[in-house]
Amino acid sequence: MLSKLNSQIIEVVEKTAIACYPWIGKGDNHQADQVAVDAMRSALNNMAISGTIVIGEGERDEAPMLYIGEKVGTSGVKIDIALDPLEGTTICANASESSLAVIAFGEDQSFLHAPDVYMEKIAVGANLPDGVVDLDNSVANNLKNLAKAKKIAVSDLMVMILDRPRHQEMIAKVREIGAKIRLIGDGDVAGVIACTNQKTRVDIYMGTGGAPEGVLASCALKVIGGQMQGRLIFNDDQKQIQRAKKMGITDLSKKYREYDMAKGEVVFACAGVTDGYLLNGVKKHSNKYVVESLVLDSSSKKIIKTISEILL
Repeated sequence: MLSKLNSQIIEVVEKTAIACYPWIGKGDNHQADQVAVDAMRSALNNMAISGTIVIGEGERDEAPMLYIGEKVGTSGVKIDIALDPLEGTTICANASESSLAVIAFGEDQSFLHAPDVYMEKIAVGANLPDGVVDLDNSVANNLKNLAKAKKIAVSDLMVMILDRPRHQEMIAKVREIGAKIRLIGDGDVAGVIACTNQKTRVDIYMGTGGAPEGVLASCALKVIGGQMQGRLIFNDDQKQIQRAKKMGITDLSKKYREYDMAKGEVVFACAGVTDGYLLNGVKKHSNKYVVESLVLDSSSKKIIKTISEILL
């Protein structure tokens, strides 16, 4: 069913990426994010769907962002939507690597309704023993188990981690055991996907990032293959806990697998805003934009890369 929408879903992320182009390298995170939101909302509202944003940019009172519970589309089949109009706002503002326009479509009740809190995450690529890594293992044990499964030395592993003060202890432990680290400034959807792509030479993604991004990444893994675990972090924040319970979260300490976060048929799509390790960014020529996008369809198990030329 969702496969019929693939071309329209690609168009949504392409239009969003193009809208961001004038703000690449301009140093204005908020404006870049705002134009992405406006473009994605407009494109979604032109689709013949009855869509509900279940993973968005916050609650209704945070509008004009695409908020959790917002309805989009003209009418039609019921669709759950997870999105990040501009993953890596700072990346875009600084013209750095791998900012993306990201969206996923699912059947009704496909996605974990995760509140906008932090999520502890660990992810690896395909063709590995199930449970080769686990959030409850130590950093050292996870890396030793992964190296054994891949039949390589721990010192040859490349670990991708968000460059944040909260990860300093993890970074120290990775370096203590002798593995390599690739630090990224933002963009942990792309970071999780990177460990499934041999060209990136990333073996594992570890660290804490946004829960919405965790759900989006799980959609991609559902098609590409790979393993992911995520656990929501509340730090005894009662307001966040109450929000989570209203969204149906009953086990606050549950470890979610990729198949818990994205169920049934899903389509994941992203378009490059700035050049990165997944896609090239938007290019502007005299009379056209060139946009690279990726669509991942769980029903057909197809991964389709598209390069579109869109006239100005």
